[in-house]
Amino acid sequence: MDHRALISGLTLWVELIGVAVLLLGGLLSAGAFIKDWRGIGLNDAYHRFRANLGRAILLGLEVLIVADIIGTIAVEPTVENLGVLALIVLIRTFLSFALEVEISGALPWRREAHDAPHEPPTAAERSQG
Repeated sequence: MDHRALISGLTLWVELIGVAVLLLGGLLSAGAFIKDWRGIGLNDAYHRFRANLGRAILLGLEVLIVADIIGTIAVEPTVENLGVLALIVLIRTFLSFALEVEISGALPWRREAHDAPHEPPTAAERSQG
């Protein structure tokens, strides 16, 4: 087995792991949503579901970026392929940033000043405050 075939196979496995993370994260988020819906109500369960699903997507995107880097740099590091990689990483980084802001409710550089926890408050907590 030559170098390129080995790296291509490795890249494929990392991509499959990224897809598995996305699927498993989606399924676990859906299961937690159903459990939360019964316990805390639809509105709060929905917000937790979105946060959990966003975290799963973030992790999956990070794994897929690793696969893109391995595939591009190790197999064929041409200027054109590096440009495509840069564009893919830029798009995925923007998606990750947008998801992180959506999940945390604050810009990353303002997160410490933002007092809200990662999980949205329950209806009971909102009615008390």
